[in-house]
Parts: sequence; structure tokens; C-alpha cells
Amino acid sequence: MTTTQIKTNDRTTTPATTVRSNRHTARLDFAKSAPKVFRAVIGLDAAARAGLDPTLVELVQIRASHLNRCAYCLHMHTTDARKAGESEDRLHMVAVWHEADHFFTEREQAALALTDAVTRIGDAGVPDEVYDRAAAHFDEEELAHLLALILTINTWNRIALSTAKRAGTDER
Repeated sequence: MTTTQIKTNDRTTTPATTVRSNRHTARLDFAKSAPKVFRAVIGLDAAARAGLDPTLVELVQIRASHLNRCAYCLHMHTTDARKAGESEDRLHMVAVWHEADHFFTEREQAALALTDAVTRIGDAGVPDEVYDRAAAHFDEEELAHLLALILTINTWNRIALSTAKRAGTDER
């Protein structure tokens, strides 16, 4: 177990403990242990994606997985993005999209900013300027789907992290 200070926006928050597991298997097979819940999350995921650009979906999932430090989901979604034709340059820049915004469209930047705010909602909520920026690029239905997508990937990240899923072990 290691303890580090987390620094965000020039302020240091309380110490964070990072637990690194040496497990070779997950703690729990969530899909088998809670099949109805697992199917419900899959249903939410599928419904959230409907009508959204598949490239945008992967960028959002990659960004949230970076923020949540979910190696399992990060590996899965970068693999999916590559299969869908996403460039290595853009995949590498998602983690630092604020500094590399020229790699992303205005619409993608708005989605990434909303992903940051919703994923880190405990820090400052979702600021009006972030929400308004997203609302300027997405109609109400798209915006609702984008929010659902962000909520879903955060749920998947938490499931994977809580059950100690290992990157590269998905069956895709």
C-alpha cells in the first residue's frame, strides 16, 4: 500500500491510499454473482451509446478510465478504439486533452470536459460553464445520452476496481 498526495488545480487534497493487488484473479465474478445487476448495467450502457458517435463514446470511456485509474477499462476501451480506427496520437493525448486540445474537435472537447466534471463531481459539481459548453454541442437527447454514458463508464470503472479486474484479461 502506498500513500500519496493528490494535487488538483494547484491545491492538495487529503492523502490518497492506492492499493496495488498482486492477485491473478478477480476478487469476485460480478457477472456471475449478480447477473441481474450486471445485465442492467449492460442495458444502461447500450442505451447510453445509442445515437452517439462511436469514436466519441470511446474517448469518453478512455478519459473517465484515466481519471479513475482503471487499467482494466482503459485497456479495453483503447483496444476497442484502435479496432474502430482511432489514431495512436489521439489515444495518447486523451489523458492530457486540456494541453492537446488541437487533437480533438470542439464537440469532443466539450464531451471530455463534461466527462472530467461528472467523474470528479465531488470536487466542484458540474460547473455551469462546462454544462453550457456541452449543451452548445449536443441537443438535449444527445446530452442525456452523453451523461448516461459518463455515469455508466464510472459504474464499470468502480466494478472493475472493486473486484480487482486485471487489465488485458477481458474476453474481447
